Amino acid sequence: MIDHIGLPVSDFERSKIFYAAVLAPLGIRLLLEMDLSDEGGPAGYAGFGATRPQFWIGTGIPFTGRLHVAFAAVDRAQVRAFYEAALAAGAKDNGAPGLRPHYHANYYGAFALDPDGHNIEAVSHLPE
Repeated sequence: MIDHIGLPVSDFERSKIFYAAVLAPLGIRLLLEMDLSDEGGPAGYAGFGATRPQFWIGTGIPFTGRLHVAFAAVDRAQVRAFYEAALAAGAKDNGAPGLRPHYHANYYGAFALDPDGHNIEAVSHLPE
């Protein structure tokens, strides 16, 4: 349904390093960086994905409020690895790995707050 998403970050380099570390356990890596300042755009853009950039961050004024982004994990071990990587990268805990049966019986997710306070999640919908 969604092809890609992007969000502005307050500190581009810090967030680029943060997301590279946090998304690595999910098989997501930094695929593309660009500077569009010569076209009147922000200086820094970074696109993350497995095969093509689908999650983008860019230099800008962060949103007020909290954005929520959930990244797909292939299994519960990846959810746990994401959570551990997020905390090691400086994220704040926003929900340890575990079942969330109020969503559905096999919803296994973990939540953390990124450097700008956005709620990021890894989720697996598969049993064990």
